[in-house]
Amino acid sequence: MNKFQLEQNKAFKLANDLKQGGAAKVGVAGQAKVDRREQHKLDQAKGLVPFACKLDDEKRVAQLKVHDEGNEGGMTEVLAELLMKAGLER
Repeated sequence: MNKFQLEQNKAFKLANDLKQGGAAKVGVAGQAKVDRREQHKLDQAKGLVPFACKLDDEKRVAQLKVHDEGNEGGMTEVLAELLMKAGLER
């Protein structure tokens, strides 16, 4: 890898950090930030499957975010809880 490629990789990492904003750095003080690959491996070990959905109603998205704020498990736990309440249990 030459010097140009090293600098280019640094620029990509910086751009990705800027895209993530401050939200990626928020968390428990002293807790190490887990990168995407590590998080993916942890999710796979838990048996989690990636699932994307698109919502067109901003009110519902705002409601989900409010529930997410009070939940330690994040959006994943909120959605799992709502699916269980809807009768879509594992």
